[in-house]
Amino acid sequence: MTGVHLREITDENRDAVCALRVRKHQRKFVASVSCSLEDAADEPEENPWYRAVYSGEEPVGFVMVSLPDSDGRFYLWRLLIDKRHQGRGIGREVLAQIVDTVRSEGGSELFTSYEPGKGAPGPFYRKFGFEPTGEIDDGEIVLKLSLR
Repeated sequence: MTGVHLREITDENRDAVCALRVRKHQRKFVASVSCSLEDAADEPEENPWYRAVYSGEEPVGFVMVSLPDSDGRFYLWRLLIDKRHQGRGIGREVLAQIVDTVRSEGGSELFTSYEPGKGAPGPFYRKFGFEPTGEIDDGEIVLKLSLR
């Protein structure tokens, strides 16, 4: 998908980005943007790097990555695509851009995790190439994407 790009969150776009929402049944799997920004501020040791996702000039999502986290792993911490923009390939494009970012930072693996349940994002991540590690972290299934 063309036109999808990442931008810093600033005073000018913060309210619009924080207003983005997932579908009701997805809320238990994805924290809000406001909560994510609070987590980033509360956990600086995780090296949070976050951006607004834009399609053209419209904010359509949010992504947050640890570059790397306190365990030395590059970790996809949050990925949120607004409910009005899901199903258009935006999430896949954002992941591709995150992979490029992690590679440019010297990473060879990208980790993420999700809470299991109906409607969980596991199939989305697996389709992209993430594989289960066998690890469970705080009830979440941990996945790894090899970037080699």
